[in-house]
Amino acid sequence: MRIEICFEDEYVIAVNKPNNLLVHHSFMARNMDEESTLIGLLQEQLSLKLYPAHRLDRKTSGLIILVKNKVEVSAFQDLFKFNKIQKTYHALVRGFTADSGVIDSPVKGRDANVHRDALTEYRKLQEVCLDIPVHPYQNSRYTLLELKPQTGRLHQLRIHLNKISHPIIGDPKYGDRFHNRMFETEFSCDKMFLHASSLNFVHPFTQKEITIKSEFPDDWHVILKIFNWFVVD
Repeated sequence: MRIEICFEDEYVIAVNKPNNLLVHHSFMARNMDEESTLIGLLQEQLSLKLYPAHRLDRKTSGLIILVKNKVEVSAFQDLFKFNKIQKTYHALVRGFTADSGVIDSPVKGRDANVHRDALTEYRKLQEVCLDIPVHPYQNSRYTLLELKPQTGRLHQLRIHLNKISHPIIGDPKYGDRFHNRMFETEFSCDKMFLHASSLNFVHPFTQKEITIKSEFPDDWHVILKIFNWFVVD
């Protein structure tokens, strides 16, 4: 598996992480040591040791920033910690949503005990109604959303969209199993439809404004074509 590089300078590399790939081995992931990881694949591909500046779920695809020098990691982590970076995601969700909205609802932290403030802005881009029955209805409705999380809690987007009754298609934990099954059966798509599409920030060392974008994975292109949807930057 060759990893797509979306941006590189002397400090960082931003890559397009495939769906269902761990960033690195961790206790929380309960993964086997021999399982491939993004860091491992990139080390083989580039012969370079890299350090992630932030998190991206195993089942989420898209942009992640990796730092080349360990002593410079904290400068890029601070962009995320102090909300100095604009993150844009796209998600395919069940049902028809409002045209736009804000989800302001606490999310449990990594210790699974303490709730922390979490805020997500969303905007509807496309919607479709299919003549495919999904329990308990005779048809099925879907919306393509642009998401801008203002905080970075664990599983924030997945939890927030579930809380407003519009779970992400393909989400095995917070999603709707009936709709997930329909996508597998009808479209041969079994991945989670959450993609980290772009990042915008002022580089902590060069002070230049940086905008990085990433392409959708294959499953996304299949669905965009079937639904006759398009995404405008």
